[in-house]
Formats: sequence, C-alpha cells, structure tokens
Amino acid sequence: MTPAVHIQNLSRHEKIQTMELLWEDLSQDSASLESPPWHEAALRETEDRVQSGDERILDWREAKEELRKLFK
Repeated sequence: MTPAVHIQNLSRHEKIQTMELLWEDLSQDSASLESPPWHEAALRETEDRVQSGDERILDWREAKEELRKLFK
C-alpha cells in the first residue's frame, strides 16, 4: 500500500495531527491489545527497585530538570 501523501511533505503541524489521529484510533481498541511478556517483566523489575529504594519516582517537571542537567 502506497500512501497518497508522503510524510516528508507534511508540515510539522500536519504530522502532529496525523499522529494524534493514529493514536486516537489505536487507543479505541486498547482492551484487545496484550502487552508482551518482556513489558510485564520490566514493570515488575521497576516496582522491585522502587520498593527496595533503588529507584526514585520523579514527577515530569523533576525528570525534565534532571535530564537537562545530564545533557548540558
């Protein structure tokens, strides 16, 4: 299947609109989607690290600040 519009020719705004439409469509049927086994394992590992104190939970603002510091 060849798309009628090439993504490279879309403006940034049009790309974001397309992405939002795709996400909305995909999320309509989220109950039928199964997470792969590795995802459950990764979530379990993260929860174990949080419980043991080896992992910190940050809100988005704090996370952005820490990432910015790392990449300065």
